[in-house]
Amino acid sequence: MNVITNNNLKCTIALAALQNVEDPEIGLNIVDLGLVYQIDFDETAMMIFCTMTLTTQFCPMGESITNAVKENLKLRFPEYEPIIELTFYPPWNHEMISEAGQDFLNQR
Repeated sequence: MNVITNNNLKCTIALAALQNVEDPEIGLNIVDLGLVYQIDFDETAMMIFCTMTLTTQFCPMGESITNAVKENLKLRFPEYEPIIELTFYPPWNHEMISEAGQDFLNQR
């Protein structure tokens, strides 16, 4: 799944930072899991808007994952305020996992 953005360069940097955030139940980072849908940058308000999902609406690690997303974006872009929005549309499914993520999961 491709991440929607209004700034390709900064989005690439943000996604690299978010590869440090793992779903602890699966052991795979949220980027390769396909949980990140959109990252937009508001240069005037100095905010990053990250729209993402979880593997299920009732994911017990949801708060931990979203806090880690916020922390990693803040570390990489200290001048911006990260705003995390959870959505469940479209609902996550296994087809959203990247090829690298599939390889990782198949080796376990």
